[in-house]
Amino acid sequence: QVQLVESGGGLVQAGETLRLSCAASGRTFSSYAMGWFRQAPGKEREFIATISWSGSSTYYADSVKGRFTVSRDNAKNTVYLQMNSLKPEDTAVYYCATGPLRSREVADFRSWGQGTQVTVSS
Repeated sequence: QVQLVESGGGLVQAGETLRLSCAASGRTFSSYAMGWFRQAPGKEREFIATISWSGSSTYYADSVKGRFTVSRDNAKNTVYLQMNSLKPEDTAVYYCATGPLRSREVADFRSWGQGTQVTVSS
């Protein structure tokens, strides 16, 4: 089973950038598609992006398409989420998890990390 730890969150101003990391333990990391989700206060957890095991396929929520980029380095057992042009509405706790490449359903994903807080001020 894969264990995941997110990092890289913080407080930034609107328009700035952040790069989140999701470090995985376990030798089977490279066989998993990975997903990023976020949860704002009082809201349900929502899909952000997924990436295939090889990194060759990616999917994004419309709300972040063109601003966020998901990537992975299997040699480092790490998935990244590059977030550009951040907006106050991007404020949330961001999570990574393993799951189906083409799914956007929280229930389909496993091995959730503890999350990392991203706060974007206006």
